[in-house]
Amino acid sequence: MTFTPTPQQLRDADRRIPELSSPERQLGDAMRQAEGYRNFLASLTGLLSAVFVLKGQEDVTKLSDTIRWAVTALLGTGFLALITASWLSVAAVHGRPGDEILLEAGRLLRYEKSRTRRIWQLVEAARWLALIGVLAVAAAVVVTWVRPGT
Repeated sequence: MTFTPTPQQLRDADRRIPELSSPERQLGDAMRQAEGYRNFLASLTGLLSAVFVLKGQEDVTKLSDTIRWAVTALLGTGFLALITASWLSVAAVHGRPGDEILLEAGRLLRYEKSRTRRIWQLVEAARWLALIGVLAVAAAVVVTWVRPGT
């Protein structure tokens, strides 16, 4: 099944292009996406903390030295990555305190374009850090499951 737009649909789409491509609209879209990632990261960090506390070994000191240090490193890396990802997502949503927007049309357009680009960069970095954090915490939990204490 192939979608074939009608001439009216094509005209309507042509009329929407300037609005969708405007710097103001793109900045708003970027802000909404960054807010979603911020909320996702906050809930993900809380969920992973609960999973490790509930499902991991109660006492990692019973693990051998090498395994204990590996679990500690994985947890530290995971939570540091998640905290950094959360920080980046907050920075994407709210920007830097004291950012000044000069009220001149050309400068406003440049600001909107650069701010949109910066938001996308921060969100992309936050996505990768969140993935690293999740994988590191999950690996720490799995290690405590498969390498019981001695």
